[in-house]
Amino acid sequence: MSAVRRPDRPVRVLVVDDSALLRRLLTELLQADPDIEVVGTAPDAFVAREKIKQLSPDVLTLDVEMPGMDGLTFLRNLMRLRPMPVVMVSTLTHAGAQVTLDALASGAVDFVPKPSADPTGGFGEYAELLVGKIKQAARMQVSALASPIALSAPYCTPVEYRSDQRVIAIGASTGGTEAVRHLLQAFPADAPPTVIVQHIPPSFSAAFAQRLDRVTRLSVREACDGDVLQPGHAYVAPGGHHLRIERRARRWLCRLDDAAPVRLHRPSVDVLFESLAKHAGPGTSAALLTGMGDDGARGLRALRDAGAATFAQDEASSVVWGMPGAAVARDAVQIVLPLDQLARPLLASTCRP
Repeated sequence: MSAVRRPDRPVRVLVVDDSALLRRLLTELLQADPDIEVVGTAPDAFVAREKIKQLSPDVLTLDVEMPGMDGLTFLRNLMRLRPMPVVMVSTLTHAGAQVTLDALASGAVDFVPKPSADPTGGFGEYAELLVGKIKQAARMQVSALASPIALSAPYCTPVEYRSDQRVIAIGASTGGTEAVRHLLQAFPADAPPTVIVQHIPPSFSAAFAQRLDRVTRLSVREACDGDVLQPGHAYVAPGGHHLRIERRARRWLCRLDDAAPVRLHRPSVDVLFESLAKHAGPGTSAALLTGMGDDGARGLRALRDAGAATFAQDEASSVVWGMPGAAVARDAVQIVLPLDQLARPLLASTCRP
C-alpha cells in the first residue's frame, strides 16, 4: 500500500532518469517550488526501488528508456507491489506516445514531455507544467486506476438504436485515456456515432485513437474536418484542434478549427458539448469523465438545458473528480455513476422507447 501524504508538508518527489543532466534539471525546476521537496534521484530502476523503500516519496517521475530495466517494466512491478502516483517523462513522438499510453494503461497517473528550452523564455512554461502535474499527482486516487475490464455483451440489440438521430459525446482529461477505453469497451459494434474530446498533445491523439480502435468493437479514428458521423464509429478530437459537430442535410459533420484555447484547452470539451447543444440538443447523450479543472461543465449544462441526456463519472472511480465534480456543482448532470456502470444507461438513453 502507498503511504498517505500529510497535507501539512511538501510533496516528496523521487526523480528517476538515466540522464544525469535531466535528473539535475528536473530537480532544480521542482525544488524552486516551496511546496515540493525532491527527496532523491535514481539513474535506474534498481536504485529507484531501494530509494522508494528508504525515502517513501509521494510521487515518482519516471523515464521510459533506462538501462537494465525499462521504465514500463518497472512501473508494472511497482503498481503490483507498492502502488503510488507516477508521472512519466516522455518524448513527444509517435513511438513515445505509444509507450506513454502503455504506461497510463499500466498505472501511471499522468505524463509530461521531455523538457526543451525555449530560446526566449527558458524553462518557465515547462516548470509550471511540471510542478502542476506533480502537485495534482500527489492528490490523485491511484486505486481508481482499475485493471482493464473485459468486453461485455451489448446492452441494446441493433434494431433498437436510434443511430440516425442520436450522438454520444464523451469528455475527459487526467486519467481519461483509460477511462474512455473502459467505457468504449462496453459499446457494441453498432453503437450510435460517438465523439470524444480527451485533453492530449497533438502527437498523442492519433496513437490514442489507434489504441481504441484495436481494443474496442468500434471503428475509431482521429476526426478529420468534414467527417460524416456514422453508427459503429468513434471520432477522437485531434490534439491542438477544437472539435465541433454540425447538422447539414440530415447528416452530422465533424468540424475542426484551431481557434484559441478555451479554459486553457484545445481541444475543449465545452466547445464540443456546446456545439451539440446548439445543433443536436435532445439528440445527444453526453458523459463527462475523470479530469482536472472544469472544462466540460458549462457545455454539459447547456446540453441538459437543451434536452440532452447527461451523465458523469462518480468521484470514487475517478482519478481526478475535477471536471465531473464541477458539472455536478452546476446541476448539469442527470445521472452520476461509477465508470464500470456508466455504459449501460448511456447506451440505453439512445435506444427506442
